Amino acid sequence: MESAFNTFRKLGPAAFVLKAIMVVIVADILLLAFILLRRTYRKWHFANRDARMLALRQKWDALVSGEIPYATWRTSTSERELVETMVLDAYEVANPAESARLLKFMRASGLVEKRILEARYYKGWRRHTALVALARTRASEGIRALAEGLRDRESETRLSALRGLGRMASPEAATEILNWIDDVGLVVPTLPLQSALIQACAERPQVLLAHLDHTDKTVREVLARVLSEVAAPSLAPELLRFADDDLPELRAAAARGLSYLTPGTAIEILSELAKDSVWFVRLRAIVSLGKLCHSSALPFLLRGLTDSNRLVRLRAAEGLVDFKAD
Repeated sequence: MESAFNTFRKLGPAAFVLKAIMVVIVADILLLAFILLRRTYRKWHFANRDARMLALRQKWDALVSGEIPYATWRTSTSERELVETMVLDAYEVANPAESARLLKFMRASGLVEKRILEARYYKGWRRHTALVALARTRASEGIRALAEGLRDRESETRLSALRGLGRMASPEAATEILNWIDDVGLVVPTLPLQSALIQACAERPQVLLAHLDHTDKTVREVLARVLSEVAAPSLAPELLRFADDDLPELRAAAARGLSYLTPGTAIEILSELAKDSVWFVRLRAIVSLGKLCHSSALPFLLRGLTDSNRLVRLRAAEGLVDFKAD
């Protein structure tokens, strides 16, 4: 040992280089050992997971019906996550009857309630994961927990909660999103917000009306775009007041809704909207005039053939063709 130290001393500065090379070699060996160990573990983990998945799949009906006691798999985190993943994957593609059965299983086994608790009390990535899983269940009792996620400090968590409420596709989820926007304004990108609101408001678009007087112009524009996408026959009388609004998105929404009114009421307003300075307002008005299929709409459809916008001209031509066919 003493002779080895003497040899290093004799090398002088070269000893430091030799030591560095030895350290690098040892570090490389340790890194290689870690990689091999990790690969071995992952191989074992996925093989074990596949075996458990196959065993559960063979007893699928007994598992979902509750014949297999929940305690046999709920106490193990890996087993519970595996069962939840399998059930949610099946739930995504199931028919209505099977969906109801799987949702009943998730409620009875406590999977939904567990995700609600995690979404409320966890932070960071664990809360994000819980919100995503809760949204996939589409269980109505999870709406409140998802709404609380909208007020999280992390933007990714807020987006997960927003997308989750959109997937719920219910008026209650839409109300939670709209109330949140009223409180904090636009703190997320507009496209995810529009997408979530379109899904959530499709069943009852009336929930939007009370929020269209928002003081923030950007928020009002987003809500107007959503309204123009989900406008339904029941909204037609309410949309009349937006025909002369400052926002072109609201005028477009009004033009779409007017197609559901009687021709005598609608054509006069649509004829004015068909001369709007914004092309997509004119487009909506021409489409609505074509849907009315009334003789008094013919002059305005013919005028649409000379519009400066190509899409407006195409829609006017389609309206005339459909008119002739009828």
